[in-house]
Amino acid sequence: MKKTVFNTEKIEPACEYCQSGKPAPDGESVLCAKKGVVPKSYRCKKYKYDIMKRVPKKAPKLQQFDKEDFSI
Repeated sequence: MKKTVFNTEKIEPACEYCQSGKPAPDGESVLCAKKGVVPKSYRCKKYKYDIMKRVPKKAPKLQQFDKEDFSI
């Protein structure tokens, strides 16, 4: 997989992120247009990464500061 502006971290190929896969109603598998029903972690040679299917990590919580922290 090429490294681009949108793809900065290494993501392992999985049907969960493939253009031809859709999530199944059970939530445990993927409905693939090429291979049929497969597990989320499955991958084949027809894999094409779709950036819009990946859920990004949540941002860390920010620290809470008091007035005392900014006084000299």
